[in-house]
Amino acid sequence: MGHLNFPSGRNSFKYCHSKSSKGALAFMINSEIGVVLAVMRRNVRWGVRYISDDDQLEHSLIHSLKELRKQIFSWQNNWQSVDPRLYIQPFLDVIKSDETGAPITGVALSSVHKILTLDVLTLDTVNVGEAIHLIVDAVKSCRFEVTDPASEEVVLMKILQVLLACVKSKASCRLSNLDVCTIVNSCLSVVHQSSSKSELLQRIARHTMHELVRCIFSQLPYISPSENAFANGSRLHVGDAVGTPDWDQTSRDKQVDNGNIGSESDALSTTENSSSPVMENPETEMKKDERSTEVNDPVAGNGENTMMEPFGIPCMVEIFHFLCSLLNIRENSEISSRSNPIAFDEDVPLFALGLINSAIELGGPSFHEHPKLLRLIQDELFSNLMQFGLSMSPLILSTVCSIVFNLYLNLRTVLKVQIEAFFSCVLLRIAQNKHGSSYQQQEVAMEALVDLCRQHAFMAEVYANFDCDITCANVFEDITNLLSKSAFPVNGPLSAMHILALDGLVSMAQGMGERVGEESSAADTSTDQEAYEAFWTVRCENYEDPNFWVPFVRKTKHIKKRLMVGADHFNRDPKKGLLFLQGMHLLPENQDPESVAAFFRYTCGLDKNLIGDFLGNHDPFCVQVLHEFAKTFDFRNMNLDMALRLFLGTFRLPGESQKIQRVLEAFSERYYEQSPQILINKDAALLLSYSLIMLNTDQHNVQVKKKMTEADFIRNNRCINGGEDLPKEYLSELYHSICENEIQMVPDQETGFPAITASRWISVIHKSKETSPYIVCDTSAHLDHDMFSIVSGPTIAATSVVFDQAEQEDVLQRCVDGFLAIAKLSACYHLDSVLDDLVASLCKFTPLLAPLSDDETVLALAEDVKARMATAAVFTIANKYGDYIRSGWKNVLECVLSLQKLQLLSAHMASDATEDMEPSFSNPELERPSTNLLQATQVQSSSTPRKSSSLIGRFSQLLYFDTEETKPQPTEEELAVHKHAREVVKDCRVDSIFSESKFLQAESLQQLVNSLITSAEKDEDSAVFCLELLITITLNNRDRILLIWQTVYEYIANIVQSTSTPCKLVEKAVFGLLKICQRLLPYKENLTDELLKSLQLVLKLDARVADAYCEPITQEVARLVKGNAAHIRSHSGWRTIISLLSITARHPEASESGFEALMFIMSEGAHLLPSNYILCLDAARQFAESRVGEISRSISAIDLMANSVFCLGRWYREAKNSVGEDAAKKLSQDMGEMWIRLVNSLKRVCLDQRDEIRNHTISMLQRSVAGADGFPLPTNLWFQCFDSVIFPLLDEILELSKENARKKNFKKASEETLVLATKLMSKAFLQSLQDLSKQPSFCRLWLGVLNHLETYMSAKFRGKQSEKVHELIPELLKNTLLVMKTTGILLPGEDIGSDSFWQLTWLHVNKICPSLLPEVFPQDELELSQRQNAMTGEFSLPEKGAVA
Repeated sequence: MGHLNFPSGRNSFKYCHSKSSKGALAFMINSEIGVVLAVMRRNVRWGVRYISDDDQLEHSLIHSLKELRKQIFSWQNNWQSVDPRLYIQPFLDVIKSDETGAPITGVALSSVHKILTLDVLTLDTVNVGEAIHLIVDAVKSCRFEVTDPASEEVVLMKILQVLLACVKSKASCRLSNLDVCTIVNSCLSVVHQSSSKSELLQRIARHTMHELVRCIFSQLPYISPSENAFANGSRLHVGDAVGTPDWDQTSRDKQVDNGNIGSESDALSTTENSSSPVMENPETEMKKDERSTEVNDPVAGNGENTMMEPFGIPCMVEIFHFLCSLLNIRENSEISSRSNPIAFDEDVPLFALGLINSAIELGGPSFHEHPKLLRLIQDELFSNLMQFGLSMSPLILSTVCSIVFNLYLNLRTVLKVQIEAFFSCVLLRIAQNKHGSSYQQQEVAMEALVDLCRQHAFMAEVYANFDCDITCANVFEDITNLLSKSAFPVNGPLSAMHILALDGLVSMAQGMGERVGEESSAADTSTDQEAYEAFWTVRCENYEDPNFWVPFVRKTKHIKKRLMVGADHFNRDPKKGLLFLQGMHLLPENQDPESVAAFFRYTCGLDKNLIGDFLGNHDPFCVQVLHEFAKTFDFRNMNLDMALRLFLGTFRLPGESQKIQRVLEAFSERYYEQSPQILINKDAALLLSYSLIMLNTDQHNVQVKKKMTEADFIRNNRCINGGEDLPKEYLSELYHSICENEIQMVPDQETGFPAITASRWISVIHKSKETSPYIVCDTSAHLDHDMFSIVSGPTIAATSVVFDQAEQEDVLQRCVDGFLAIAKLSACYHLDSVLDDLVASLCKFTPLLAPLSDDETVLALAEDVKARMATAAVFTIANKYGDYIRSGWKNVLECVLSLQKLQLLSAHMASDATEDMEPSFSNPELERPSTNLLQATQVQSSSTPRKSSSLIGRFSQLLYFDTEETKPQPTEEELAVHKHAREVVKDCRVDSIFSESKFLQAESLQQLVNSLITSAEKDEDSAVFCLELLITITLNNRDRILLIWQTVYEYIANIVQSTSTPCKLVEKAVFGLLKICQRLLPYKENLTDELLKSLQLVLKLDARVADAYCEPITQEVARLVKGNAAHIRSHSGWRTIISLLSITARHPEASESGFEALMFIMSEGAHLLPSNYILCLDAARQFAESRVGEISRSISAIDLMANSVFCLGRWYREAKNSVGEDAAKKLSQDMGEMWIRLVNSLKRVCLDQRDEIRNHTISMLQRSVAGADGFPLPTNLWFQCFDSVIFPLLDEILELSKENARKKNFKKASEETLVLATKLMSKAFLQSLQDLSKQPSFCRLWLGVLNHLETYMSAKFRGKQSEKVHELIPELLKNTLLVMKTTGILLPGEDIGSDSFWQLTWLHVNKICPSLLPEVFPQDELELSQRQNAMTGEFSLPEKGAVA
């Protein structure tokens, strides 16, 4: 509460004090008077006079102070109305007096400083302007006796304090322009004097100068611009609100402490007293006079009035011009990159540059609003910056770069050409180290470039404004190439320069990467141009709207590229080059002089010797081109020498006099047309131009010993202006201009980065007036695609080299940042080749592809930072930007295979990541595929099958176990290293590449699959692992399986068909194929047949391979069937599945699983379909016939076959209602054919040697025949059933029984077989009797039945008849005859066949059992039937009755 605390770091500009009361002010001034008087009394001179007699008058200085003391207390009631001159003047008299010593003057200055800093003078104070003017004038005229150096320095310091306090006081806005110039000039005088004083004074003086410049130019943003301010004398001054600035911390934070010094300008030359010397450069007077014409015209017209107005633009113009003029030291000592660094005092230009930098920082964009200041920056300042930029002093170069950086930030829209020239002629020239630049200079230039590269919009603006402008150099490409080359360490270690250049490249890439996704709608505008268009006339409608300027700059860039190609052709052969340009539509079909002239004028890279020869040619067309070429120049308001420099800077003047004549005639005509002020005609311009060229040769040719004098030059040009003399001043000015600055008769060919010259600077200024507007880029990625196409290649190459040689972790991380930024951009702009090159380059830095041992590779991954970073970068790119990797997948997979070989990958990395729930079964062996997982591949030999039933397979297993070697146990250190390496690899998320492959774009996915197949050719272990990954990818891409299925299938087919022995690869191929089918069948109905067709590969396995894996294959097929039977509909699909099951019928280990799957399909017809019915019958028959396993399995297979007949009836009933009559007949025929196939299959099993199987099958056959009642069976199929099944079956069974009897193997079961077969025939005949009796072939069928009964009746086994058969047949026959009698089929006298059906029947029946006739047809019935026939002569069949 008792005092104010100043925050740490606060600038001393801020004066913190409480507001003084009126009485306090009086006491303060009274106190200061007492201090001054006290100091004066200490001096003998003043002391003697003070104590003298009363009659002796006091000195006027003392008297005025005493009088003031008497009055001050009477003013305290109305202090603001008191004229401040009354209480300031006594102090000012002391300051100006040359009788006072340094201590007295110093105290008086302190008093004035106190009055200023305590805000005694405010805007409300009367006559405050006059008062502050008096203070400035008094300080300027300060006089004192120097008694000792220390006192002198104190006074000088206090002078600086008072001057600064004037500018910072609340009444500072009442300072006039002249006052401000006086203050600056006085401060510069102290700066100059301090050079011979102490270091402290020098620093304070320079610091005060900086503060003055800051205070003055900080007001520039608050000054409102006015076009005719200088001309009409209107006031340009700080407004009232700004007139009392509060110099707070915020405003000071914007100020940068830099130093500067300069020679005085006209305005600053108001101080003529010798006690206030300034630094002058007499050598620059002429140049200052020339420029002062432009800068000081407003002051010259109304200079006195303008300078007396409140300070504003006039004083700022004078001060800024003054600071710029100080840099003209270059004219006295040629500053260049080859000059001696101590040939000039760098202190002066450094100080001047620092002050200029401060002014620009504080003025900022406001310079743009004031043409006078802007012209100084565009011409004089930049010209000096270009020269000092080539200084050997790194400090000067750094300061120059800071100024240009600030100019770019604030005024780049009006400094387009100047900035281009600075880059081309200074920064790039120094940084490339081809012109004698020191390492320190190169580093400063490189730092400046990198700082600019870090500005996100900088490189985009450079590209849009320079590289896409046909009249400008390709600055963006030059910067990119320079940074790339500078990042390459050539025959030496990595240095700070290499890292700095790398940082620039990475910054560019990161800047573009941050803008990804912000492309404008005009980003994809086509740049095709077929028709001719005058390229030099192309303009943009709106340089501020990206929708307009983005297509425009792309178009101009396209034109520029073609122009450069055309320029290359022209340089080789001008005639062919022009024809080539016509073919590219850059010149019209009919060449016209204007277009060719424009091509010469605006195209970069042309050979200027060829242009000169072409323009000087006497050919009429060439002469026309010459005149059109001259018309492209604007010589208005130009001196003749400047115009000539500009004109001759575009080509080389030919050496032949006639050509020179033609060229100068065209020039003179154009110059006179635009600048007729002094020259009376074009002939005068021609003669004077010739004279200037001769003077230039005379003055600058070392072979000319005697140089032409000014008088000689004037004498040589007498009477050339229409017979009259030109003004001597005019000729003198031309003479000195040529002598001081040579006209470059051999212009630069624009190869490399040329040095700036006077002629070139004139061209720059001229070009700045004609150039297109500067395009300001925002944060959108309008041109990043075009820029990245240029920068990507050099950046990858440079970053790779630095990454290879770097050891520091921060440098390596910076390289990785660059790699990732390039990858992001490559993916964003679909530059697949760039991304592939990046991946290939990065993979080389991983230890995975290096020729190292396994232990060395693991150690590198665990301990080597570079190896870890490179590996992580590779897999980061693969995970993030895999969509756009093409050939780079090969490199990525090589790294993955190396990791797999080192056992650093997760055990489940190759497993698919699908979320489908696999069906679970009771059999635990079916819960998981039989294939070995990745962990098994790491433990078990890949050449050993899981299980083999063959002798070879089992023997190979024994050999494998015998040849296993015991590896030594790893140490704890090795385990720790391996664990760390695994953690590193885990962080790389290698598995995500494959588990997330479903998100890859189609082309990238196909490339990944192809690369996997290619990588599998390395060795068997790699092939197995790649196959696992391939299967994983296939499963994870089920929604677009068609993209890769053909490739995957062909690869697996090649493995299966080319492998003849069991091995891990073929095992993975087979079971992988089965897994694919298991997983994809539920989701890909349109691909079901294709997937199932692929399983035919299993059928093509070599016998040894199939035998080894038969059981697990069958288990997998069983899983497939149980999980996907409902999705299999086609015949071809079922054929493959059933075939796989069928071949297991006779395999001792696989048959159980195969039959279980078949039962799953056929039981209760769950999955029986018309499409698989026949196939299942065949498979069931094979299991029934197979003697592998228990006999119950065969019986179950037979039951499956027999019960399937009910499916036929069900299918018929389900389909009958939904189809028409014709379709129903067709359906009945189809069911019948399947039924015939069923009974045929059962008939084959009926002949089985096993009695139980044989007899059960006959019973099931009878059931199947009976099941035909479930659907209408066509009669022809009944006949087919008897002819091809029942009759042959009875014959073969009889023959089999006889054979067994001969072998003494006739058992009771064989007799039972005969009985069952006989019953089968009888029941089948009775079942079909009604339908078949109407058919013409019925008689034949009936006779066949009788013949077989007769055969069985008479059959003997071991000489004896079968009792059961002998007893059964008469009963069956009798029953059959009764049924036929009851149904009216068999009646006495009926004629059915060619012979009497009745007679044929009884002929055969009597052979079987003669006693049946009376039993079936009693005698009375026969007699009655005969009488009826005799009476009527005809016979009518009775109505059909029920079957008994």
